[in-house]
Amino acid sequence: MRAGCWRGGGPGAHAHWVPAQRRWRHGAGGGDAAAGALRGLRGRPLVGAAGGLGALRPSGRRGAGPEAAAAAWRGDVATYEAGAARDAGRQRGDTSSEREGSSSAAVRDASPLLSRLTVYQEVYTGGSMQVWPDYLNVHLHPKSIFVIKQYNHDGECGRLEAFGQGESLLQDPVCLEELEDRLHFFVEECDYLQGFQVLCDLHNGFSGVGAKVTELLHDEYSGKGILTWGLTPVIHKMAESEKDFYRLMNTALGIVHLSTQSSLFCPLSLSGSLGIKPEPPITFPYINYDASLNYHSSAILATVLDTLTVPYRLSTSQCSMMHLAETLNFSGRKVVAALAAVPFPVIHGHSLLDTLCAHQQDMPWKFLSSYREQKVSRCFAQSVVLRGICKESHNSNCPGKQPASALHACETVEQILQHYLHTLSPGAFSTSHVLEQPCHTVPPYPQFFSSLLTKQGFLLDRPLSYSSTAVESIPVVTALQSSPVLHTVLYSLYKDLQKLDTRRWASFFSTGVEQDDFQEALHELRTLAQCYKTNFEADESEDETDSD
Repeated sequence: MRAGCWRGGGPGAHAHWVPAQRRWRHGAGGGDAAAGALRGLRGRPLVGAAGGLGALRPSGRRGAGPEAAAAAWRGDVATYEAGAARDAGRQRGDTSSEREGSSSAAVRDASPLLSRLTVYQEVYTGGSMQVWPDYLNVHLHPKSIFVIKQYNHDGECGRLEAFGQGESLLQDPVCLEELEDRLHFFVEECDYLQGFQVLCDLHNGFSGVGAKVTELLHDEYSGKGILTWGLTPVIHKMAESEKDFYRLMNTALGIVHLSTQSSLFCPLSLSGSLGIKPEPPITFPYINYDASLNYHSSAILATVLDTLTVPYRLSTSQCSMMHLAETLNFSGRKVVAALAAVPFPVIHGHSLLDTLCAHQQDMPWKFLSSYREQKVSRCFAQSVVLRGICKESHNSNCPGKQPASALHACETVEQILQHYLHTLSPGAFSTSHVLEQPCHTVPPYPQFFSSLLTKQGFLLDRPLSYSSTAVESIPVVTALQSSPVLHTVLYSLYKDLQKLDTRRWASFFSTGVEQDDFQEALHELRTLAQCYKTNFEADESEDETDSD
C-alpha cells in the first residue's frame, strides 16, 4: 500500500504508499489490479504478502544474474539488475479474483531482433508472466519493498482475508517501525512534499492495512494531502460464500476508515457493483478486454489513474494535491467517483469541437466506481483531464460570420472543454486540464483495441483492410466527480450489510473488529451516503426508518 505518490497493490495481494512530488510518472501495464495499475514507479514503499512478488527480491532486483544494469533511483545507492526471470510466473496462476490457472503475459528484456509487433503478440496471446512484478521494466529501490511474511499472496490458507488482520499488523511495533523507516526515507528525498497517495485493495485484509497507514499519515503529516484509491476486482459469479461476505464487510470498513483519514477517497474498479450481487463488468466501445485478466483490467485502470492525477503531477501545473481535494470534498463529501473514456472517441481528422458537438447530451465516458448505470450527468464538482488532443486553433469560424453556437465561439481547446463542461453541469464547480501528450500503449500494454482505431488511437469510419501494427497511443478523458450517484453506490452497500446476520461470521470478528465497531461503521457509511442525496434522487429503495 502506498502513501505519497503511489504505485499500488493488486486484488488480494498488496497495499502501497508514497510521498508525492511534482513530475511523478508511472507506466501503464498489467499485473494485479492495484499493483499492476501502477507499474513502474520508483521509490514507493510497497507492502505485499509472501509470494506476491514473484521473482522480485527484497533487494529490488528480479531473478539472478550479474548486477550490471544501472539503478533507476537517483541517489547514492547500489546498482540493481533486472534479469529476465521468466520461470517465476509459471509457478502460479493468474491472480484474478475468480480465475485460477489462467495467465496473462508481458514480455520484458526482449531481444532487440524482435519487432514491436512480435513483442505485443506474445504479450497478448499469453506467456509466462503471472504476478505484477513480472511486468516491471524499471528497478525498485530496496526500501520500496516490505513483505508480510505472516500471510500468503495466494493459496487456500494463510491469506490476509479480514480487515482486522490488516489492522493488527500495524499494531505490531516491529512492523510499524519498519514501515515508518521506509516512509521517512522517501519523505526526506522530497524537495517539495505535496502529500501522500494510498492505493490499496478494499475487498481483503489490505483494507485494514490501508486504514492504519492513512491514520499514521494523518497524524504524522497534518496539513498534507492524502488521496486514497480503493481497488476492487470484478466478481464473475455469486456464491454467497464466506469469501463473498468477507469482501462485503472489508469493503465497507475500508471505505469508512479510508475516507475518514484521507483528504479524498475514490473507489476504483471495472466491476459494476460493490454489493453482494455481482454486476457485469464495465465495457468500453473500442476495447475488447477480458475482465477476468488482471493484466487487462490493470492496464485500463493504470491509464485512468495516470490521467486523473495530471493536475498536481506536472511541474507546469498550479494545482496541488491538497487544492484538488479541497475543490471536491466540501460539505462532508470526501468520496469521489472516477469516470473515463478509454479511448476518447475522436474521429480521425476531426477536431475536439466536432467531437463534443456530437456528444451534446453527455460526455461519452464510463463510471468506474462500481455503479451499474452509466448515465451520469449531474455533479456537485469535477476535475476533468483531456489528453492526446492537439492544441492548435480549433476555431473554424470565418471572419465576420456569426458563430453557430457559443461553443463555436471559443478559440482554444481549453475554452472549448471548459464551456462544454459548464453547459452539461451548469451548477457544478468544474476545473479542466488539457494535455497534448496522449497515453502511450506500446508493449507490454495489451493490444485489445478495436480494428477501427489508428496507431494514434483515432477512430476510422471502417476497419482497415490490411493488418496494422499495434495501437501506440490513445486520447483519453477522465474525471473525478463529487456526484449524487455516490448516494446509490454507498447506500446500496449499506443495505446489503444491513441484511447480513453478523453472528454467522464470528471468524471475521475474531480477528480484531468488534461487533459494536462494525455497527458504528455501518452508521457512518449510511451518513456518508446521505451527503450525496439530493431532491432529485429516487427514494424507491431507501427506508428512512432503517435502524442504526
